[in-house]
Amino acid sequence: MPTPDYRDPSLPVEERVEDLLARMTLAEKAGQLFHTPLTMNSDGSLHEGGGSLPYGYGTTELVTDGHLTHVDLVGRYGVRETAEWVNRLQALAADTRLGIPVTLSTDPRHSYTHQRGAPFATGPFSVTGPFSAWPEPAGLAAIGDAELVERFGDTVRREYLAVGFRVAVHPAVRAGHDLATGHGGADLTGTFGSSTELMGELLRAYVRGLQGPRLGPRSVAAMFTHFTGGDRSLAPAEAAVDAGCSRLMPYPARPFGTGDGEPTGIDSHFGVGIGIGIGIDRDALTRPLHERLGFDGVVCTAPGLLTGPAIPGEPHGKPGAEHLSLGERAARALDAGADQFGGEGRPDVIVELVRSGRISEERVDASVRRLLREKFRLGLFERRYVDPDRAEETVGAAEFTALGATAQRRSLTILTNHSLLPLTDRPNLYVDGVGAQTASLYGNVVADPTHADVAVLRLRAPHAERPDHTEPYLPPGAPRAPRTSASPTSPAPGEKRLREILALLDAVPTLVCVTLERPAVHPEIASRAAALVADYGASDTALLDVVFGRARAEGRLPFELRCPTAVVEESGPDVPNATGTPLFPYGHGLEI
Repeated sequence: MPTPDYRDPSLPVEERVEDLLARMTLAEKAGQLFHTPLTMNSDGSLHEGGGSLPYGYGTTELVTDGHLTHVDLVGRYGVRETAEWVNRLQALAADTRLGIPVTLSTDPRHSYTHQRGAPFATGPFSVTGPFSAWPEPAGLAAIGDAELVERFGDTVRREYLAVGFRVAVHPAVRAGHDLATGHGGADLTGTFGSSTELMGELLRAYVRGLQGPRLGPRSVAAMFTHFTGGDRSLAPAEAAVDAGCSRLMPYPARPFGTGDGEPTGIDSHFGVGIGIGIGIDRDALTRPLHERLGFDGVVCTAPGLLTGPAIPGEPHGKPGAEHLSLGERAARALDAGADQFGGEGRPDVIVELVRSGRISEERVDASVRRLLREKFRLGLFERRYVDPDRAEETVGAAEFTALGATAQRRSLTILTNHSLLPLTDRPNLYVDGVGAQTASLYGNVVADPTHADVAVLRLRAPHAERPDHTEPYLPPGAPRAPRTSASPTSPAPGEKRLREILALLDAVPTLVCVTLERPAVHPEIASRAAALVADYGASDTALLDVVFGRARAEGRLPFELRCPTAVVEESGPDVPNATGTPLFPYGHGLEI
């Protein structure tokens, strides 16, 4: 009988996994346990300079000497150049002793956003490239159409496959308290709203779109972020697991109400209690995840659990484990049930843990099996390379762009309309925050608001003030100052700007469109605007098509909107839509 060979695609996946595992050295196994960020050169060549790579290593050193085969591409690059880089990276991996292909991941790249510094968006302020532009997941929740969300997931899958991305570091969910209430000015753009029932339905649809009915060669593996542990926050994770989600990332810290004892602080990005992080706590991670939900996929820690921020600006750090050595943090995470370390690249630590007897090689093998199983199921051993020509044809294709543009229009949510909408004819338009060239296709753009029939103003949602920063808005991933649940709030544009806006609203009938990065709106603006519209990532064209009646807005608020100074009522950390008397309730939205 012939000896099994992991390179034989006719063999069952489990046989291929066991054959490859048996051939691996301890160092090769340890390399699989790291999910490392990489950048590339703009011409598609491998980046060998140490400046933006973890620990100062070049790409070749990480792959050949470190045996890393799971990487996350960070930054904006051209489609052809990205595809060519992927092929060079895969060729580098193919030339190693065992030829294990690279599993390439990415954070979201499809949301139309105006957030400065948002590292994975598309649209006019994009820093990542020409993927089709869709509203944020909150906007998809505003539409509430599971079929559309599945088509969105399928679009993401097809565009990702074209350039070689095989793991999506999404869908995302916020911590229970932030998700339900928007407490602390939380940024909720990355999640499917505040309704647990709707979120579960949309999560299932999105994972189906990415992975299909089962993980296979034409799938993109979904990584659910972030699992919060505890009984009260299981519903979103349960939906993702039920849909077959291949991967899961735990929160870097423990959300309030998910463990015994009082937290020691607040994680400044996620608004969660800093106790012993979920990623190193077996009771919070393994027991609910494996024993209650039956999850058997890959558990990847949030970036920075071992060594602190590995991606520039990532705030996760080592909550609750600062007193532990690097090796002991790694051992605790493996004891808790983690399989892989996000944002890290220190396989030498795992080798030393095994050699010292702190961790058994059998425990490492258990995680490597899961990681190899995913590679085989994704068909990476048979199809590791991509076609740059096909990539250019697929990414941003007309079909996908049209779907995203329609979703932008549908997601817009009309909050108030005092007989202003829809606009007709070609009025004189004064615009602020809207491109004048685009607006000129709908009306006569004037420079002086006193000469305008109507003003169109686009704003961003109010934010929580951060005491140690003068910058009014810090994008996801930027270092955050500590805050408490009683943080003061202030107008996003500043008090002077707010007075200017209110003067405009008093002088000219004004349509105000607020991009809901956070679930709050100023009551003075809401009460004085001739019409108030909410968006979750939409182009000026999408907005003006709705304003002039050329498209229909279908959005309903996926979370309640509060005054930025509202106090959250003490109704429990996971009770949705419980901020007292909101300015606009969950589900609000008008027809025009």
